[in-house]
Amino acid sequence: MERQGMSRRGFLVAAGTIAATGALAGASRGAAPAPSSAVRFGVTAQQGASFPEILGFWRTAERLGFGSAFVYDHFMAMAPGSPQAERCMEAWTLLSALAAKTRRIDLGTLVTGNTYRHPAVLAKMAATVDQVSGGRLILGIGAGWLEREHVAYGIPFYTKAGRARRLAESVEAIAALLTQERSNFTGKYVALKDAPCEPKPVQKPHLRLLVGGVGPKVVIPLAARHADVWHFVAKGNDPAEVRRLCEDFDRQCVAAGRDPHAVEKATSLVPQLASTPARDVRAQLHALVDAGIRHFVIGPPPGNDRGVLRWFATEILPDFRTA
Repeated sequence: MERQGMSRRGFLVAAGTIAATGALAGASRGAAPAPSSAVRFGVTAQQGASFPEILGFWRTAERLGFGSAFVYDHFMAMAPGSPQAERCMEAWTLLSALAAKTRRIDLGTLVTGNTYRHPAVLAKMAATVDQVSGGRLILGIGAGWLEREHVAYGIPFYTKAGRARRLAESVEAIAALLTQERSNFTGKYVALKDAPCEPKPVQKPHLRLLVGGVGPKVVIPLAARHADVWHFVAKGNDPAEVRRLCEDFDRQCVAAGRDPHAVEKATSLVPQLASTPARDVRAQLHALVDAGIRHFVIGPPPGNDRGVLRWFATEILPDFRTA
């Protein structure tokens, strides 16, 4: 893929979907939530890259002042491609290595596919990575969506509703494991019997949890009840639609007895190859901030080009009060 100079870098909100119990809600290493007016910026880079390339990308982001970095949970490219494009490291082993080689930046999954691992195994993995990172993990989890991946590896691919129901149970089981000395849980899909999970995460009183998507029947209510971060991408990337979704989400938080400001609203950005003036990027981001977004994640640029990060840190970040 052709690499382009920083002067031709622009950004758009991603036109795609990034697809969780009250015991986990509100965690931030024991600190109060970031002020609602503060904005956070994160990065992601993984597909087709070697470990040294990914680590270099993350360390550059950390040095430039980005607040978060994410891996995504896929075993192959999201669309069929070349052998190089199919190179995709497993998310959680990669995340643990990156946690050991960074110092400040928050790190997480955007997002873990719930269908790929038993929730008890995932809870243990998350607690371990939080220990390795010194309390910097954001546990992102979603229902799972890439059918070709499930078919290729023989992983059961349930209906959309079935995946959502399994996600809801998994979140409750994970929350119990990460907050209770011994956990007992009996659901339709998940069962725990006097189950320990030690050591617990470093973060107190519990891990931060990210849940993503706009499914109105299960996912949004689940995020409103339990998430610390709600990640979504609005159709058409329209600030008016973002505002509508955020206002509806806030109403669901209130109905669930939660302060809407305790949940950080997040979305993703992707590099745009066409030239976009920095002032237009800043204007677009300000419009989305006004609509309710407080956390932007920059998707992987072509070739995981670190020049994109330097451009963004120079031209965009100074215009925002970051958390």
